[in-house]
Amino acid sequence: MDMNTKASEFLALLGSINPSAQAVGTLTTGWISLANVRTILALISTGTLGALATVDANLQQALDALGTGAKAIAGKAIATIVAATGNNTQALINLQDHELDVNNGYQFVELTLTVGVAASETAGFVLGASARYEPASAFNQAGVTQIVG
Repeated sequence: MDMNTKASEFLALLGSINPSAQAVGTLTTGWISLANVRTILALISTGTLGALATVDANLQQALDALGTGAKAIAGKAIATIVAATGNNTQALINLQDHELDVNNGYQFVELTLTVGVAASETAGFVLGASARYEPASAFNQAGVTQIVG
């Protein structure tokens, strides 16, 4: 790796679930194409969890940006985060493009974040790496408004 390469040049922010006091239910990033990156890292973050709350997250795959044929990706779900031990924690899910059902045309990924029992502070981000074309920052989602440095 070139010592002058900036992290923002080899990582792209592909999707996000913005920080919020998430009500009970499920939020998603929307479907993210893996056409431009070979690997992704999903970052799940909690703040203060409601009494007895649970937080679950997983990666799903689909054939297209509409979610056609959506299904879970085996082994790409976190262990449930619970209120008793889960305040202000993070969890990471790694995925390489070959782990998708590529033989059947799957090439889109979505991060799903589910809060159970009580509203809780959550956020989720999907970072792309090993871009097929550099800089990876060219593939940032529209919400990225600044890159400093």
